[in-house]
Amino acid sequence: MAAASSRMVQLQSLTQFYTWARAPFIVSAPMRVLSGAHLAVAVSRAGGLGFIGPGADPKDTMTELDKARDLLDKDPLKTPTALDLLPVGVGFQTWNGNLDVASLAIEKHRPSAAWLFAPRHGQRELDDWTRGIRKVSPATRIWIQVGTLREAIDAAESSDSPDVLVIQGAEAGGHGRANDAIGLITLLPEIQDALRSKGIPLFAAGGIADGRGVTAALGLGAAGVVMGTRFLASTEARISKGYQDEILRAKDGASSTARTQLYNHLRGTFDWPEQFSPRTITNKSWEEHQEGVPFEKLKKRHDELLKKGDEAWGDQGRTATYAGANIGLIHEVKGAGLILDEVRREAGEIIRSLQFINQ
Repeated sequence: MAAASSRMVQLQSLTQFYTWARAPFIVSAPMRVLSGAHLAVAVSRAGGLGFIGPGADPKDTMTELDKARDLLDKDPLKTPTALDLLPVGVGFQTWNGNLDVASLAIEKHRPSAAWLFAPRHGQRELDDWTRGIRKVSPATRIWIQVGTLREAIDAAESSDSPDVLVIQGAEAGGHGRANDAIGLITLLPEIQDALRSKGIPLFAAGGIADGRGVTAALGLGAAGVVMGTRFLASTEARISKGYQDEILRAKDGASSTARTQLYNHLRGTFDWPEQFSPRTITNKSWEEHQEGVPFEKLKKRHDELLKKGDEAWGDQGRTATYAGANIGLIHEVKGAGLILDEVRREAGEIIRSLQFINQ
């Protein structure tokens, strides 16, 4: 009962700040390049919290926040935002981000949340970013993504502790813990037990694509949930048709996805911190890599096929298709608002049915 009471207090605090949010609290992840202003605004407009992801260039953050501001100036949310903040969040991979550039964008637009992830130098790096952001926009809430108990404790015990912790399970797509990831069903409750006295809201991330996943995450102790891969199949996602088609085509995440640096390397990215590795839908590049084809040949074949546009994706494709293990639960492309409505409705039905069972 104490845990339930604590979570109710956290939820009340969150909804008082994120005044437009509706229960259950659903967030769209700040997927690099793929999550732009249109997706973030659509999610917030539907009662969630949309995050703009890092761009190909650090300066892209300012551009996307400018777009979000324009969209919301033309059609404001019906509920006023707390402290006149912009009702979207923005995400940063701190290992290759630029705090000075990020601070300029945050100071100008004052987003409601800043999501920090993937430090090369651990909590010390996250603390530097937290202090920098709070200096220019004290009201912007700091969200930090963690994938292990140790990361969560370090963040919570820091003198610059975050306002929210995002707990990422091994099921997640994109970059997560490389060698020490575990499933959300174990990770989140253990972190909740360890941090019970801290009062920091926990958001569940990894493998959630529908109301069933939302309900399960709430049962584990989450104050809200994050969905990433599900929003790749939204009309507002900034995504190639070949990539999106592959999200719909792929099934059985256990056999059709893998955590590997191969696709980073094929795309020319070699300097990700070693503790992180992406989950990707596998294709011809992975198959030939497993057969022992030298990297130089894989790279040449990858680059040649990439010139053909959407043919670079699919089971015979060769380029990266970062996605979660939940791909078998995603069947069609829909507007972000409709996705939130359907997920929220399904979760509500499940929760009401469970209440009936307990009577």
